[in-house]
Amino acid sequence: MTKVLVTGGAGFIGSHFARSLHDMYVTVLDKLTYAGNRANLEGVRHEFVHGDICDAELLRKVVPGHDVVVNFAAESHVDRSIEGAAEFVRTNVLGVQTLLQACLEAEVPKVVQVSTDEVYGTIDIGSWDESAPVRPRSPYAASKAGGDLIAQAYATTYGLDVSITRCGNNYGPRQYPEKIIPLFVTRLLRGEKVPLYGDGGNVRDWIHVEDHCAGIRLVAEKGAPGEVYHIAGTAELTNKELTRHLLDACGRDWDLVAHVQDRKGHDRRYSLDDSKLRALGYRAEIPFDEGLKSTVRWYAEHRDWWSR
Repeated sequence: MTKVLVTGGAGFIGSHFARSLHDMYVTVLDKLTYAGNRANLEGVRHEFVHGDICDAELLRKVVPGHDVVVNFAAESHVDRSIEGAAEFVRTNVLGVQTLLQACLEAEVPKVVQVSTDEVYGTIDIGSWDESAPVRPRSPYAASKAGGDLIAQAYATTYGLDVSITRCGNNYGPRQYPEKIIPLFVTRLLRGEKVPLYGDGGNVRDWIHVEDHCAGIRLVAEKGAPGEVYHIAGTAELTNKELTRHLLDACGRDWDLVAHVQDRKGHDRRYSLDDSKLRALGYRAEIPFDEGLKSTVRWYAEHRDWWSR
């Protein structure tokens, strides 16, 4: 049976990925910071290890024997990175290097580093392909770019079979309510105002977390060492358009929207070209409207999960 180590596996995307590995032996390693939640793994057959990817001694015990390691462990909230960048650099750069070194020493056959479209900065028109230069504009994005470069160096210098995935904005059940969709949904369900940055014109590419996980699994199976693969979504929306969708889904009106000062260095638009992954057989399956409605319904039916 294939043995998979999912680091950051108690978080939003990592737990969905672990849930998708039905016929595999799954080990989840998670530090259980504020966004990590053991409840996300309910019903998932797995062995849980409480720990930090920066802990080299722990990794030397946990990593050996796994066929695949997929790294979701990351500090990921841009606003938090602006307030304090040090923990982002520690986890997203040093943590990646520490994990990759453990994988190298344990001779792990396949590693996937899960990253973000934010490493590219901002793009006015068109879409980035995987050859685009990284030009991060926030501490979070810069730390993720640093981890990606470390991964490529381990592939080139040491021959480690590590591939990198970069994806747009995820949504779905069990997402910690600091990101825009769960933040807005949970506030709207309580009848509270939601904060819309600036003019609401910032554009993001949205993908359901299950489609993202399907793309990662494909890269784990077919991705080449040192290569980057984009996983694009099914809807490109301004934040104002997204807000309209969320108001409709929650049965609320614009009087609950508060325009607030824009975030520092707020990237205007992200867009990924995922032709490379599509050539391997990838297709996003979940239409945005359908996925958003089911996500809102999940939060409405699981108030105990997010009210804690």
